[in-house]
Amino acid sequence: MLRPSGSWVAIPTPFDSNNQIDFGVFKEIVDFHAAHGTSALLIMGSAGETTLLSMDEKRRIIREMAPYSKGRVPIFFGVTCPTTDDTVRLAQFAEGEGADGVLFTVPPYITPPQPAVYEFLKTAMNSVRIPVAIYNNPTRVHVSIEPDTIVRLSEECENFVADKEAMGNVSQLVEVLGRANKRLHVLCCDYPGYSILMPTLALGGHGAANIGGNLIPEEMAAMAKPWTTFEDVARSRELYFKYLPLLKLLYVVTNPIMIKAGYRLLGIPVGFPRKPLPDATPEKLEELKRVMDELGVTAKYKR
Repeated sequence: MLRPSGSWVAIPTPFDSNNQIDFGVFKEIVDFHAAHGTSALLIMGSAGETTLLSMDEKRRIIREMAPYSKGRVPIFFGVTCPTTDDTVRLAQFAEGEGADGVLFTVPPYITPPQPAVYEFLKTAMNSVRIPVAIYNNPTRVHVSIEPDTIVRLSEECENFVADKEAMGNVSQLVEVLGRANKRLHVLCCDYPGYSILMPTLALGGHGAANIGGNLIPEEMAAMAKPWTTFEDVARSRELYFKYLPLLKLLYVVTNPIMIKAGYRLLGIPVGFPRKPLPDATPEKLEELKRVMDELGVTAKYKR
């Protein structure tokens, strides 16, 4: 079973000037990450504007990108839909198209109770045989997947391989890593407001499920490498503090607004966020350009 570790980057969905999915740029992004050390990619996560995609678009993305990624970089697809039935159907579609794995989160807006979260996730996990991961992001969906639920699922579902944590609660990491570390890989987000990347690695976690790697793929791969020596610790800490100004900027507004702005500054034409999401303001775009220039990001990665 494929188990993501190191830098697992959530990439945006590129749109052309007609607001249609640009598969040429999609493939360019995959190649960019394959060339710069990213361990795995997440397509159609929150950074991929998944709730702004139609079901037909989601299927087209899976059909195009699953085979393209083979031999380049592993890809998990976010397949959560508002209902359990639609989630199962999309997960099974991804499996049939050769996806490396799929990712589930709590369906947005409905705020189900914890027993319903467990039933939803177990049903979705058991509907496929490929590797599955969960995305615990209560800021987005207003429900946290509790440690007891995560541990129980890890015991009951053999294909449950990774837990992507996006919450500012180190005790959640302690519980999951302490009770399910031999079965699950636990990776955290890189949001500086939570600042859980260093604690995750220190507790024996397996890396970062991040957005920063969109613009600094090699640096994030080095920063998020699981710790086995003190040299790993020193490297992660040094890189984290060096690139913290960039990480802060990427989260100053809702994903993927600043990510898409950064890609455009690197010469990768990902287009703009779909409405109702706005583009980066001129002031934020100028600040992003300045920080990327000062850190050497533009000089290193600009196409």
